[in-house]
Amino acid sequence: MNIAIIDYGAGNIQSIRFALERLGYTADFTSDAARIREADRVIFPGVGEAGSAMEKLEDSGLDQVIPGLTQPVLGICLGMQLMCRYSEEGETRGLGIFDMEVRRFPKGLKVPQIGWNSIHRLKGPLFKGVGEGAYVYLVHSYFAPLSGDTIAGSEYGFEYSAALGHDNFMGVQFHPEKSSKDGAQILRNFIEMEP
Repeated sequence: MNIAIIDYGAGNIQSIRFALERLGYTADFTSDAARIREADRVIFPGVGEAGSAMEKLEDSGLDQVIPGLTQPVLGICLGMQLMCRYSEEGETRGLGIFDMEVRRFPKGLKVPQIGWNSIHRLKGPLFKGVGEGAYVYLVHSYFAPLSGDTIAGSEYGFEYSAALGHDNFMGVQFHPEKSSKDGAQILRNFIEMEP
């Protein structure tokens, strides 16, 4: 299994590689378009600010590569948000894979939301073997609203999308690599799902 983790300078992403190694998989960090296109699975991580992260994708040309991928692709945290059409953070144009606007949590809610929260209304093969109400680890100040692409929801003042799915693209707002056994199961499901 050839697993590529997109390396575009967006925060500390070693924990994803370590989580995959615990499951028995090896993954390569790469910014090379050919290697990303040839991979069996692609993970698109992200920690940081949307505007500067998108600039890095544009500078490397990866903003043109990612939307054209045909194998299973998993965006994590900021990676998922950048897969959306637009983010209020830095008024950032995203990749447009998910046709929605990422918004900042409204005043009155402490941001960032940090810690464990439950996910529910789980849909699709990404959540095989994961129980309704499973707890996952989140750190975020911006959220994707509920939409037709929502495959899991969570609540922080109101319900929002904890995960999105459209064709071969999936995204999770939480960090599966930091979400104990359920996070490990989600990563395993992503690697082992039918393309």
